[in-house]
Amino acid sequence: MSMVMSRHVFTSESVSEGHPDKVCDQISDSVLDCCLAQDPESRVACEVLATTDFIVLSGEITSTAKVDYAAIARQVVRDIGYNDPELGFSADTAEILVKIHAQSPDISLGVTAATSQTGEQGAGDQGMMFGFACSDTPELMPAPIFYAHKIMARLAELRHSDPKKYAFLRPDAKSQVSLWYENGRPVGLKSLVVSHQHIPEMREEQLRALVAQVAQEILPAAWVSQLSPKDYLINPTGRFVQGGPMGDTGLTGRKIIVDSYGGMGRHGGGAFSGKDPSKVDRSAAYMARYAAKNIVAAGLARTCEIQVAYAIGRAVPVSINVNTFGTGTVADEALAKVLQQGTVFDFRPAEIIKLLSLKAPRGWSYRQTAIYGHFGRAEFPWEQTDKAEALRQALA
Repeated sequence: MSMVMSRHVFTSESVSEGHPDKVCDQISDSVLDCCLAQDPESRVACEVLATTDFIVLSGEITSTAKVDYAAIARQVVRDIGYNDPELGFSADTAEILVKIHAQSPDISLGVTAATSQTGEQGAGDQGMMFGFACSDTPELMPAPIFYAHKIMARLAELRHSDPKKYAFLRPDAKSQVSLWYENGRPVGLKSLVVSHQHIPEMREEQLRALVAQVAQEILPAAWVSQLSPKDYLINPTGRFVQGGPMGDTGLTGRKIIVDSYGGMGRHGGGAFSGKDPSKVDRSAAYMARYAAKNIVAAGLARTCEIQVAYAIGRAVPVSINVNTFGTGTVADEALAKVLQQGTVFDFRPAEIIKLLSLKAPRGWSYRQTAIYGHFGRAEFPWEQTDKAEALRQALA
């Protein structure tokens, strides 16, 4: 009996560090980095809005840290490259409004171990989080979002490394990668979309040549050779001069699919940036990715999605679900049981924070997570595959 080949296209997008939402994410996470560096017990929920030459920092922060919020915001904007008042958004000219207060005492009751009903640190809120991994790439990430991030990161790297050569580029940009899949595996590139903010004098061929160069550096050679010039959609409207927060208001936490798996893995809905690790929206999503990646790395599945859910103030998850979409070498129920036991992966908030050193990042920062994805990058501790053998033994 012959098998019918399954063939489809899947698309994911990424955005650059200069995208207005990502400007806000980076400011929020830079505030978090500053607070944790001075006071590892800081409780931070920092939200940022950015529009034409105006930034608002708001939220709830309880910390002994001494923080100059406006200075942090200006430095982030300066680092990104918004330094020209003509862009309508500049580090030196932007008006900054700070509206930050302390964390709600009702939330603190459940999150602080000494005051929680169970005597241990509980979840900062109810909700469900997802982790995902698949064998598309060596990093065990879905290929469309992985390559979309890589293209954005490379264009930003070139813009920063040689400002004179790439003076025609401005900070705001987006990429979109559409891949052909056959029987669940990526086999080719259908189209590549790049929209990049530029100076008014830029010639279209300048950007088109640069994107072609980056595509050749980043994408598999066989995929690039399949494309014709019409498959490269570069600034499809023909012009992208006005961009950044002047072109579109930015908000923290609005790019959650860009931040996670590009739509291939589900998302619980909670944003990551600006939240300290007591917020399970962030820490449990990192732990779920850690567990899913190790399941795939252990050869127990080709694709794995984990859902974990919490009740506010309670440490032990109310549920853990594993779905390997028919690619598992053992039953999904057996994998879920191992996770529920908590011996290989302990999903209690305090244990997640301790295992991944989330209060005292070493060799990475939260600001780094705010651009080009929270997953699939070796510098982050939740990307290790050091639990693969322990999983195999637990299932033996």
